[in-house]
Amino acid sequence: MFNIDWWSLGLPLAYVSVLLGSLIIFSSLYRKRKAAASATLAPWFPPHLQRNIYLSLLHLEPEEGKEKAPTVPESVLRAALLRRAVEDIHRIIQVRSAKQACSTLLQRGSVGDDLWQRFLRAEKEMEEELRDVVMEANALSPNWGQTIFQSANEIAANTVFRKRLDEIQAQTTAEKEWWEKKRASIKSDFMKELDGESTTPAKSSANKTGSDEDAILVESGGPAVTDKGTMKKKKGKK
Repeated sequence: MFNIDWWSLGLPLAYVSVLLGSLIIFSSLYRKRKAAASATLAPWFPPHLQRNIYLSLLHLEPEEGKEKAPTVPESVLRAALLRRAVEDIHRIIQVRSAKQACSTLLQRGSVGDDLWQRFLRAEKEMEEELRDVVMEANALSPNWGQTIFQSANEIAANTVFRKRLDEIQAQTTAEKEWWEKKRASIKSDFMKELDGESTTPAKSSANKTGSDEDAILVESGGPAVTDKGTMKKKKGKK
């Protein structure tokens, strides 16, 4: 039988055990520190007002002096949940639009890891939000969870369309006012040019008429105007 040197085998095993233990401790501490840092990061989205309204209506507490809280109509709850789903649609569109840009900037080193962690946390929160909305919809009405986001998507699209239409109408009004001012300015300049052209021939014709009359008077022996403004008579022939 072979003699086994346990001492020579124990040292590598102990080294490997210490190394594995150090890696496990380091990984655990790193994850805890990363989770704590992620929790302190600013949220990607502002507070979800529509969700807060729905939860407030759903868990409405009784007022002071009353034993029972007022019952919220189901139609109001359905409307509040639908508005919550519409806001979720807007946020999903923002997340999908920003994902590729954030990933590209992170690979280039243009942004830090904090921004990417904020985005990942927002994406995870949106997934949980969608599941919660589907569950609430099914609780209010059977199988409503399958169509609530379809209805919310139509409402969100109509809202964006109306907003864009209002912007176009406002821009059209501004352009119309600018064009009215421009047309008035062009018309004013054109009328000034016409007035100038009509005045110049009148003056030239008046000057020409006056010179012709003076020539006739001189030839006929009539009065002539000197440079000093006095009238003289020509002497007639004897």
